[in-house]
Order: sequence, then C-alpha cells, then structure tokens
Amino acid sequence: MTSFLESSRTLFRSTPLRLALALVVLFAFVSLLSLGASYLVIRDSFNKSMEADLRQELAGFQAASSSSAVARLIAAEAAVTDPERRILSYVTADGKYSGNVRVSRSNEGFRILSLPDEHELSEGPYLALTSNLYGGQLTVANSRSQIEDLGELFLNILFLSVLPTTVIALTAGLLISRRSGRRIDAIGEALKQLTAGDLSARVRTMVGREDDLSSIAGLVDSMAAAQQSSVNALRQVSADIAHDLKTPIQRVAVLLNKAREMPDLPEKLEPILNDAGQETASIVATFQSLLQISQIEGGSPKSRFQPVDLGVLAATFVEVYEPAAEETNHRIEAVLPNGGTAMISGEKGLLGQVLANLIENALRHTPAGASIKVAVRTQADKVCLEVSDTGPGVPANERQNVLRRLYRLETSRTTPGNGLGLSLVAAIVDMHDGEIELSDNKPGLRVVMTFEKDSSDG
Repeated sequence: MTSFLESSRTLFRSTPLRLALALVVLFAFVSLLSLGASYLVIRDSFNKSMEADLRQELAGFQAASSSSAVARLIAAEAAVTDPERRILSYVTADGKYSGNVRVSRSNEGFRILSLPDEHELSEGPYLALTSNLYGGQLTVANSRSQIEDLGELFLNILFLSVLPTTVIALTAGLLISRRSGRRIDAIGEALKQLTAGDLSARVRTMVGREDDLSSIAGLVDSMAAAQQSSVNALRQVSADIAHDLKTPIQRVAVLLNKAREMPDLPEKLEPILNDAGQETASIVATFQSLLQISQIEGGSPKSRFQPVDLGVLAATFVEVYEPAAEETNHRIEAVLPNGGTAMISGEKGLLGQVLANLIENALRHTPAGASIKVAVRTQADKVCLEVSDTGPGVPANERQNVLRRLYRLETSRTTPGNGLGLSLVAAIVDMHDGEIELSDNKPGLRVVMTFEKDSSDG
C-alpha cells in the first residue's frame, strides 16, 4: 500500500502527467465555453424568431375592422389551436372574453407569461405579446418549450459528449504519461548512476517511437561514453606516468643506499642521505599505490575472486596489529559473528589490504589511548565490515573528499602518508561491488563497508 501511494505521488509530480492534465483541463474549458456560447446564440435566435412570429400574427388580428371581428377571429382560431403550444386571448372593452385561455390584463409589449395552476397547462412559461385593440386587450403567446428543451439538449450534449470525451482524454493522458514517465525515469536513473561515479551507466534502447526523449537518451549515452573515455584515458596517463617514473626513482633509491655505504662519508651528509632515502621510499610507495588503484579500477583482479570469510580475515589482522597497537598505547579488538561464517566472493589479498589501510590510518591519526574496533556483521544477504575508532574523526563535509586520490586533511598533513590509503580502500570495495560509508562514531570515525553475501555459502 505504501509503495503504491509513493508511486502515485511520484506519478502526479511528473511533468508528462501535469502537461496531460493541463491539456485536458484546457480542452474541457474550451468545450464548455464553446457549448455555452452556442447555447446562448441559438437561444437568442429562437427568441428573436418567436418575437417575429408573434408580431406577424398580431398584425393579422390588427387588420380586423372592429372589436367584434377581432373576437370572432380569435374564437375561430382558438378552437383549432392547442393552448399547450399557443395561447390566444381577447378581452373586449365591455369585459367579454374570447380565446383558449383567459389571460389577465397587462401593459403592452412582450413579457414572459406564467399561467395559474387552474389552467392545467404545462409548467413551462410562454412568450406573450400584448396589444390594446379597439378598447380591448389582445394577447398572443407562444410556448417557450422549444427553448426549454434546447437547454436540456445542451445538457445532454454535455453529459453524453463533453464529459465522456474528457474522461477518455484524461485516461489516455494518464497512460501516455506513465509510459513517458518510465522513459524519463530510465534517463534519470542513468544520470543518477553517472553522478554517483558509475561511468558505465547507460540509458540504452528506450521502448517507444523515436522522439525527443529518445534523442535526449542518445545524447546522455554519448556524453557518458565520452566522459568514460576521457576518465579512462586520464587514468591510463596516470598509470603510465607512475609506471615510467617508478623505475628511475627506485634507481635513485639504490644510488642513495650506495652513497650511504661509501667509506669516509662526511658526518653531516649521512642524515641528509637518510632523509632523502625515506622521501624516495615514500614516492615509490605512492607510485605503487597509484598503479595498484589503476589495476583495480581496470577490474583485472576479479579473475582471482574466491570465497573469503571476512570474519576470519578480520580476526587475523586484529591479531597481527595488536603488538603495534600496544606500542602506541592503542586498544584494538575484533567483534565477530556468533557462529557461522561471513563469506563473500573476493580477492583475499586486496580485502586484507583494506583492513590494513584502515587499521593503520586509525593508529596513525588517533591519539594514544584511543580504541579501534573491527566488526563483522551478517544480514540476510549482506555482510558488513566495520572499522571504527575513538579519535578526532573526519568532518562531515570532508568525508567524500578523503576518498579522492592524494587528498589529505589539513590536520593530517604533518603525519606520514600520501593520501591514497582511503582512495585505495574505496577502489577495492567498488571492485567487489560493495558500498562504503563514512560516518561519525561519536567520537571518531566509523567506516562501514557492505558486500553481497557469497551465494555459494549455505
């Protein structure tokens, strides 16, 4: 029920449906306006035609030579005229009455005539024309039933034509907007994936005829392909630079080692050579990390994927780093699942590097006395690996930045490192189709990685 309501809200917020509703409302408004205008014009035409008929008939009676002649004409015609259709009434000066319905006296001219109930005629009004003739009063009236029926006719047109057409148009608009909405959602989903960094996302072939949405989808795919090609080229250039510079820098490191081993080395030169050697080793490590990230992003290690128990791997690395933690006065512990395994499909060496990088970061960037926890949790179809500490943490606005290559916080620039540790972790997690999230451990940093559970694990 909740998903239905949410999908309904999403549909009613969509631009295609709003456009369809606007067109249907416009159609209904124009139809009603046109129908109302037609009714008024036709009713006015009927009224004028009826007034002309009454004037012509009255002129015929006025041609009579005397009051008695008018009375005889009225009586003769009234005898064959249905009062439901036409009323004829003449009251002489001395009060004598002729006609088919007695009508009370009134002023000359046109008026709407409504008869008392005792006449037992139709309830519809009449259009009457009254004239004083030979001291008496002559009234000729025609039933307005045709005009009243005209109103009912237009109401029937409204209910049998305009309203069904509006409902059909609204239904068709809803169906078309749902179809267009699915196509727009496909474009939006591809853009969302591209924004999240998945440059392989594409809209692909869209169901439906070639239109502007298909053109937009094609442009999005072309843009994504161009962007992916540019990023791949940039990564390749970075890898090539790292590969080409790694060997000469290693040669420099060898030459520095030879220089330190030279006899009669000046005492002041030895610490300089040692510092230069450490800096060279750091540069080599940076290039090695860049090459490893490029290799991981290329997906080549996936061919070596095997079932890996993250619980066993986490326990092993906590045990390995316990002596280093004791030396720096840190506390490190493992929190593992109670029974069972936490199997995922992956490359054991790279997953171990994830744990090593995160644990070393925690040891390096937290003060003495801080706690480090490595936890593994299993869910229905997920395995969560968490590394948290009680150090200063990472500001919320910097948590995405620290996953970028070579990015370092201002507070960590005085500590050893090259800014590639967390970016390497992110690359390895992404290669395993996992998700990584950095959050506040209150205090400290909490890194949670979620992987799909290995389907072969019972």
